[in-house]
Amino acid sequence: MDGLARRLGLRTDSTIFFSATACMVVFLGALLIAPAAIGTFFEAGRAWVVTNLGWFFIAGVNIWLGFLIWIACSRHGHIKLGKSDSTPDFDNVSWFTMLFAGGIGTVLMFWGVAEPMSHFSEPPRETVEPHSIEAARDAMSFALYHLGLHTWTIFTLPGLAFAYFIHRYDLPVRVSSVFYPLLKDGIYGKAGKVIDVAAILGTLFGVAVSLGLGSSQIAAGLSELTGYESSTWMRIAIIAVLTAVAVGSIVAGLDSGVKLLSNINIGMAVALMVFVLVTGSTLFLLRGIVQTLGLYLGNLPQLAFWNDMLAYAHQSGDGWGWQGSWTVFYWAWTVTWSPFIGLFVARISRGRTIREFVLGVLLAPSAFTLVWFAIFGWQAMQIDGIGETARAAMGDEAGALSEAVANSVPLAMFAFFENFPFTTIIQGLAVVIVAIFFATSSDSASLVVDMLCTGEETPGPWPQRVYWGVTEGTIAGMLIWLAGDEGLNALQQVITVIGLPIFLLIFMMIPSILKGLAAEEIDYVQIKDEPELENI
Repeated sequence: MDGLARRLGLRTDSTIFFSATACMVVFLGALLIAPAAIGTFFEAGRAWVVTNLGWFFIAGVNIWLGFLIWIACSRHGHIKLGKSDSTPDFDNVSWFTMLFAGGIGTVLMFWGVAEPMSHFSEPPRETVEPHSIEAARDAMSFALYHLGLHTWTIFTLPGLAFAYFIHRYDLPVRVSSVFYPLLKDGIYGKAGKVIDVAAILGTLFGVAVSLGLGSSQIAAGLSELTGYESSTWMRIAIIAVLTAVAVGSIVAGLDSGVKLLSNINIGMAVALMVFVLVTGSTLFLLRGIVQTLGLYLGNLPQLAFWNDMLAYAHQSGDGWGWQGSWTVFYWAWTVTWSPFIGLFVARISRGRTIREFVLGVLLAPSAFTLVWFAIFGWQAMQIDGIGETARAAMGDEAGALSEAVANSVPLAMFAFFENFPFTTIIQGLAVVIVAIFFATSSDSASLVVDMLCTGEETPGPWPQRVYWGVTEGTIAGMLIWLAGDEGLNALQQVITVIGLPIFLLIFMMIPSILKGLAAEEIDYVQIKDEPELENI
């Protein structure tokens, strides 16, 4: 395979590159030939994981969060993620915007209105009445639980592990490098390559699903703006455009491409949020931001450990109830992204301390998420009508937005903007923001996959990087064209099942980090020179 790689002009680990490509082609072919059958098989696997190990996912993320808080506050907190004299590559503002745009900017645009409205209309707790004041409070609490500290915990732990071992120990830029203290030179053998191929496949298919979902939201927005009905061909055309933008950024490279896209897009997203705050119920929303912080902090301990263990007692319960199809599924899916996001975050965080890294990656995006949901979520629920008295006063207007969200989740944000001035302009801006967020995620993923194959921080040849960008778009486009919704549904089931071994893999990063830190010569005042690799 090395000879083939040289003939193709590749600078990569040929085993990892061609193994990942072969697995991708085989799986995609099988999925296109029999999407329903494969979907049924993996749906059963997902059901088993959710039913039998859902508690493990919920407990696990809490353990990770506790570990991160401990390590940030410990004497290890001032260790540099890099050489002892290294400095950060990016200023704080650019660092944060790249964290956000490469992380869950896409998710906030997709779910900023849809998730609070979904929980508001169909409360997670059996005893809560839909559209009530209590349902509104719960809707905000659950949405922030899903997209606040716990989501960023799933990204921060692998990101810390990658940054520490890659930058401080000069190990290859691969997921397998994190396990050097446990595998030693085995990271260069079969075990290490299996880990890296699995990480590449999880990233490729995870991004492909997100591109598919993103194309649905953009198509819904364009349909709202132009009157043309959303169709399969429209979604494919959208994916082609997004892929072209991503490829352009890939060729430009991480420092110039992703940084530029991130800074532009976070500025537009903040402008959109401020527009809603200023033209909406400003005083209500300002009060809502403060109260939402209290709701989040007050309800987080209970929600973080809630397993819905009494779901079996509900008349319609299936053993896991609401949480099985929301929280557990969400953690399993999110964890498939963690190698990609973790490596990307590690790449842009060289030179920062462990304490600065953990607190920055956990708190800054979570704070922005809280403000975002407080503004979009509370405004959406107020438009729909909160409480029996308000809904009675609104008459037939009550429930219009929740009905629109129930009919089409991708349309939620655009239906929301119909209640604001300059509707067409704002809906158009929202389409652009969503498109750039998804393009940013795609080009970030492509650069990370290329790093996983080369094992180097410097980008490989541009055709090699473009290959991964085009591959992501091709997977998403073929799934939509040949397999339709069944293909995407099957893939969602697959990455939920894949989430289990990746979840276990990330769990093992904790003892690996601890063993690496044990080799540091450290006191409470200063860190000495970085340890030698053989001392781990």
